[in-house]
Amino acid sequence: MAEDNGIHRRRLMATAGITALAAPFIARGGSAIAADGEMMETSRGPRTDSFNLGDFKLVVVEDGTRVMENPGDTFGTGQDPATVAALLEENFLPEDKMVNGFAPVLVDTGEQTILFDTGMGPAGRSWGAGQLMAGLKANGYQPGDIDVVVITHMHGDHINGLMEEGGPAFPNASYVFGDKEYAFWSDEARVGTPAEGGHESVKKLIVPFAEQARFITGGDEVAPGITAMEAFGHTPGHMIFMLESGGRQLLLTADTANHYVLSLQRPDWQVRFDMDKEMAAATRRQVFDMVAAEKIPFLGYHMPFPSVGYVEKTDQGYMFMPKTYQFAL
Repeated sequence: MAEDNGIHRRRLMATAGITALAAPFIARGGSAIAADGEMMETSRGPRTDSFNLGDFKLVVVEDGTRVMENPGDTFGTGQDPATVAALLEENFLPEDKMVNGFAPVLVDTGEQTILFDTGMGPAGRSWGAGQLMAGLKANGYQPGDIDVVVITHMHGDHINGLMEEGGPAFPNASYVFGDKEYAFWSDEARVGTPAEGGHESVKKLIVPFAEQARFITGGDEVAPGITAMEAFGHTPGHMIFMLESGGRQLLLTADTANHYVLSLQRPDWQVRFDMDKEMAAATRRQVFDMVAAEKIPFLGYHMPFPSVGYVEKTDQGYMFMPKTYQFAL
């Protein structure tokens, strides 16, 4: 027994040494986060998750992650910092930093290969993002295999991957854009307003595909089993999409809620990136009341990877429950 205890002790010490060496870094797909918050390149490829929804195959790609300072400033705008800090602490999260991820998803219906949002693209690769292409290839999909690209809304982290080296990233694809979203961002009236930067990005990355695009509103079908729903507020034409196949459903909620604690447990808190903050909060309530009541799984673009889960209604909001093995059975 004494010898066994010695062996166990030596193993424990060796493990502790490895852990101590690894502690300054948190692996995140194709990058790592150092203790000081800086992004560092690693040799590992992007994280992906593949599962079936009826006859549909879904592939979620972690396009990248980024450390953000002071999450309460973004996801609890105007709230007492002590109140935000207490909620984060209750959920075992630091109050001063957070890790924000970006999760485009491919839906292979068997008839079409449809990509929802395109991540950070080339602009994000300097800090370890822009990993969508690598993630798709790791799952057997080449850029030319994408039949349709759907853009939920036209913020940069959703559209920057539309172009590669000055040309279409997905050369054989057609495009689906929200009619109201496109009308807002492409309008020259945005010049001289806070939306001017987004307008310039849309002119560069979205407008060139307008002739190959279909413009949709709520209730329109992207493909059999994929229906658009209006979820305005985060942006003027923000869209979400219900997937239905083989008697199963999953809702792609895009940026309806962007933090799994602050935006779900306190859905009425204002979010700095929401353009119409009151409308966005009302939309969060409407969407996640439905998700909770009907027990529908959802995929949120900024939820903790693999970005899929359920919500349970609470007295003030919703509790996020990540998926485990539900889709493997």
